[in-house]
Amino acid sequence: MNELARRLSARIASHGALRVDAFIDACLADPEFGYYRTRAPLGASGDFTTAPEISQAFGEMLGLWLGERWQAAGSPPSVRLVELGPGRGVLMADALRALGKVLPGFVAAARLHLVEISRPLRAQQAEQLAGHAPSFHDTFDEVPDDGPVFVVANEFFDALPVRQFVRRGAVWHERVVSSPADGFAFADGPRVDDPPLSREQIDDAPDGTVVEVCEPALAIARQIGARLARTGGAAIIVDYGTARSGWGDTLQAVRAHNKVPVFEAPGECDLTTHVDFPRLVNAARTGGADAFGPVTQADFLRRVGIHARFAVLARGASPERARTLEAASRRLLHPDEMGTLFKAVAFQAPTLPPPPGFEG
Repeated sequence: MNELARRLSARIASHGALRVDAFIDACLADPEFGYYRTRAPLGASGDFTTAPEISQAFGEMLGLWLGERWQAAGSPPSVRLVELGPGRGVLMADALRALGKVLPGFVAAARLHLVEISRPLRAQQAEQLAGHAPSFHDTFDEVPDDGPVFVVANEFFDALPVRQFVRRGAVWHERVVSSPADGFAFADGPRVDDPPLSREQIDDAPDGTVVEVCEPALAIARQIGARLARTGGAAIIVDYGTARSGWGDTLQAVRAHNKVPVFEAPGECDLTTHVDFPRLVNAARTGGADAFGPVTQADFLRRVGIHARFAVLARGASPERARTLEAASRRLLHPDEMGTLFKAVAFQAPTLPPPPGFEG
């Protein structure tokens, strides 16, 4: 056992089994040993690679989408530009570079805010985005609430802790993490008479079904929706998950680009779950925003012009560079890669016209 595992085991021995969300939160955000507090996990030397690391075109498309929404809002002279979970700052750097060429007025109007709990990643973001003087925050609600806000989030919501519930006959139980002698294990916890699930999930779930709900994700979506309704602006969110609310245990651990057992090394592996996009959209609407999607990442990127961007990048490229661009396009768009598992949703002020990329 590592040190965090020993501490969690002792906590369980003293106070009883942990809810699944409490276990995930400890593994990812423990101030001393949490995964996102202590390491920079992206890239070939890390544990996983995200779309902005695959191609500059991804960040450029999202940045230009935000710029178009800024224009649709009347090009306000001062806005808050926010990224949730900015990784190494690559997405935002690509977005701002593209915007500087096409919509320099948006770059001039934007005050950059990064929501990030990882100190190692903050250091990389500060270096990557030094020319834009970013302000850092632990949570979205720390971003100043004094005007329009434009938000981007890529692979942020999948890393928020979920509660899990399991059905036994007609009864729902909170799923918990216990600590037998050989480590950790899932177990059925207390009965829950009114679980925070959708009616379809409760009514149709077979016996033994595990269902997840990410309460922090829904709370943040409501916050964003309320902020957009109140002050104006728009948000584009890309992540992996389901287009319909459903069932299933989607909790997984990743280490060195490979899936590993969830309990293998608490604090040393990335823990993620699939995003429930319909509930995320409904939460933003509850906050007061208009919301669109989900659409697949492939459909969204095609509709906003990524093929044209790849064509520009390929002009005069060496054969090796052309092959790299082709491989990046496949990873972002092909259904066997990220094209359909990843989805996009948009939230925006109710005063704005429908956003590009979500037609139909």
